[in-house]
Amino acid sequence: AGECRNLQNKLAKAAAGDAFIVQGGDCAEAFDAFNANKIRDFYRVMLQMGLIVAFGGGVPVIKLGRIAGQYAKPRSGDTEKVGDVELPSYRGDNVNGAEFTAAARVPDPQRLIRAYNQSAATLNLIRGFSSGGYGSLNRVGAWNLDFMAKSEEGESYMDIAQRVDEALMFMSACGVDVHSPQMMTTEVYTSHEALLLDYEQALTREDSTTGKYYDCSAHYLWCGERTRQLDHAHLEFLRGVGNPIGVKVSDKSNPEDLITMIKAFNPDNVPGRLTIIVRMGAQKLRQHFPKLLQAVKDAGLVVTWQSDPMHGNTETVQGYKTRRYENVRAEIEAFFDVHDQMGTVPGGIHLEMTGDNVTECIGGGSNVESTDLESRYHTHCDPRLNAEQALEIAFYVASRLRKRREAVRAAK
Repeated sequence: AGECRNLQNKLAKAAAGDAFIVQGGDCAEAFDAFNANKIRDFYRVMLQMGLIVAFGGGVPVIKLGRIAGQYAKPRSGDTEKVGDVELPSYRGDNVNGAEFTAAARVPDPQRLIRAYNQSAATLNLIRGFSSGGYGSLNRVGAWNLDFMAKSEEGESYMDIAQRVDEALMFMSACGVDVHSPQMMTTEVYTSHEALLLDYEQALTREDSTTGKYYDCSAHYLWCGERTRQLDHAHLEFLRGVGNPIGVKVSDKSNPEDLITMIKAFNPDNVPGRLTIIVRMGAQKLRQHFPKLLQAVKDAGLVVTWQSDPMHGNTETVQGYKTRRYENVRAEIEAFFDVHDQMGTVPGGIHLEMTGDNVTECIGGGSNVESTDLESRYHTHCDPRLNAEQALEIAFYVASRLRKRREAVRAAK
């Protein structure tokens, strides 16, 4: 509960432009991908992205992983069909199996126990990395993944790492303790979509310090586009827990419903309590997002605005669900542009990404072509940015934050 409150305070700073959220991870975690090396590689990419955005953008970064609980997935249909065979949809490893067989698609409650155990172990490993020195600023050069070493993004990252090393040497020469806890530790919070309410409720506890209830399955939970309806159980559950929460909205959301929803989730208008995660696609975002921003602004409500540039840009190419890097970046560009026009604050990004060298999204500096999709397409659900593509996004975000900072400075 204390960690959740600390995170909420940080998210309040993001709402005011004094911090920025970098949130990312698997579309859906998989039981068979649970091992220390994969968790470490994801953690390294999150650290790299955080460093790039903080160093280039000049703001503290809130690192929020889609990890240690992101096992359930909403689906648009109850069944899926391959050839003449139709089976129940795969709903995440904590419900049923991804294999396209009748046996695998039968829901198994024992999967909930396995998801809990693996989530707890993942969280313990992340805490060990964060407090044990792995995330120390003295190790920034060691965070680069081996397959990234000769890429353009990897080389750009190492340039930043060298500059950080030089800054640390200068600070040490000035008498600053570069081995202090602030330099040697970091914070990476966990998050997932609160989809299976029976599971979430079982992990909800009353905090002995405040008397509030917290969902202890994660630091931060979000409500998806399919489950955020005002009269549905997901909203009712989430508004009763003390965790900071997010809600995804698309171009289907209208200003009136959004205002009602915000007031239901955050009736006391507490900064940091609620993050609105925008997922529309670049063109629709430019058309619809200003109306939502203006309505929230006029109502005097405090929310943290975050861009999800993934879900509005999914398409099928050669039989594979994929996303084009240029479309993902275009939506982030539109997100920043609209905030600049409206005089509001872009608070963060929310990506589906991995530390693995996959070929699931087309384009970017890694030059993934449509013909490469079958090469290393490992996701169980939606396509993820690989590490190189994710760092490329981080460099772009840093450039936009730097541009905003310079504009504010020039206006003073």
